[in-house]
Amino acid sequence: MQDWGRNSNMIDQVSRRRMLLGGIALSSLAVLPGCATTMGGGASGGTSMDYSAVIRRLLDVSTRRAFTSLTAQDGFWNSAVARVDMPTLFGKSTGAFKGVLASKPFREQLQRQLNRFAEDGARRAAPVVAEAVRNISIPDAYAVLRSDEPTAATTLLRSAMGPALVNAMIPQLQDTMSAADNPIVGQALAALSGVNVADAAKALALEADNAIWYQVGAEESKIRQDPASTNDPLLIGALKLL
Repeated sequence: MQDWGRNSNMIDQVSRRRMLLGGIALSSLAVLPGCATTMGGGASGGTSMDYSAVIRRLLDVSTRRAFTSLTAQDGFWNSAVARVDMPTLFGKSTGAFKGVLASKPFREQLQRQLNRFAEDGARRAAPVVAEAVRNISIPDAYAVLRSDEPTAATTLLRSAMGPALVNAMIPQLQDTMSAADNPIVGQALAALSGVNVADAAKALALEADNAIWYQVGAEESKIRQDPASTNDPLLIGALKLL
């Protein structure tokens, strides 16, 4: 996941982390094949750590924090990184906005309603992500943990999951939008020839997918910067060695 430019704070965090890593003299580490690495002195002083377990814990905490935030009331709307943009679908017409979609106040109402619908999509996505975290294959866990990219684990998980979140959210969002029978969404769809609720659900799922990963990445970055905030001995012990 490379594009975190939507949030200037994320850029600052990346810069601070790179400066920190550049200023710390790390001990020579023997990275052995497999997941476990021995750090420290000899047999009596070394500490063996399973870095795959660390990455899974990092992802577990990051994703749980992200979904707790996003599934709260107005969670997407109030997020600094995860507010859902207006899906491209609602910007298409025969050359220009038509009818109600030409109204800026209406479009703002529509965007806010779509962000609220996205909360239901996130609730459906959460267990799918949790399962993926438990079963993710991590070929080089130490490299992911040691990366100066503060969202490296999130990038790994997103790549491993592919379109799984979009596919999980589409039916949930379609059900939610149909059941709500929201007049704002109804007017928007009526202004678009040949567009139905299923189309809108797919478009929203694509936007919500991006938003969820931005939020997960933001949480990972915060944890890397301040592992003590997790009160998790495994994360604190591993991340303080970097």
